[in-house]
Parts: sequence; C-alpha cells; structure tokens
Amino acid sequence: MTAPGPVDVGLQIERTTLSWRRTGLSVAVGSLVAMRLLPELLGGLAWAIPGAVGVVASLWMWWMSRRRHHAFVERAAASGTPRVGGAAPLCAIAVGTTLIGLFGVGLAALVG
Repeated sequence: MTAPGPVDVGLQIERTTLSWRRTGLSVAVGSLVAMRLLPELLGGLAWAIPGAVGVVASLWMWWMSRRRHHAFVERAAASGTPRVGGAAPLCAIAVGTTLIGLFGVGLAALVG
C-alpha cells in the first residue's frame, strides 16, 4: 500500500522530538515540586535527591531528543534514508520509570 500523496519524512521525527521535549519538561516540573515538598513533608534534606535525579533525567531527555533530531535531519539530507537507530533512550526511560514506581511503593510502605 502506498501513500496517496507526497510524504514528508521529517514530520514524524518533528512530532517525536516535540513529545520528548514535553516529557522532559513534565519530568522537570514534577522533580522541582518534589525537591521543594519532599524535604518539608518527610523531613531531611536527603528527600531532595529524587527530585535532583529527575531534573538531571529531564535534561538528558531534552539533550537526547535534540541529538536524535539533528542526526535524523543530517542523515536524511545526506543519503535520503532517514533512519536513526537505537532503543537505548527508550529502555533507559522504561527502567527509570520502573525504579521511580518502586521508590514510590517503598515510600508509601514506609510512611503509611
């Protein structure tokens, strides 16, 4: 099956880049809120560490989305086959999300 009209191969990567940037922004906001509230609610400055890790993760997401976007554009311009491989960022986000979930369950068990 072929597309009925011309296909712009850059639109998909543009949407993906924008969604990763929104995800990074969301993680940054949630992490900053955690850095502000967790030490107050639970006592101790050590509770700011999860928020700091989240801020670093959000910066990493922004950087990776920018890097992948530029690699895609350069490859598309050079060879016409705009494929950027690598599932490492997706796997890292999945593992990070799992660890955050386990931390939340442990925190709920500790507090509750």
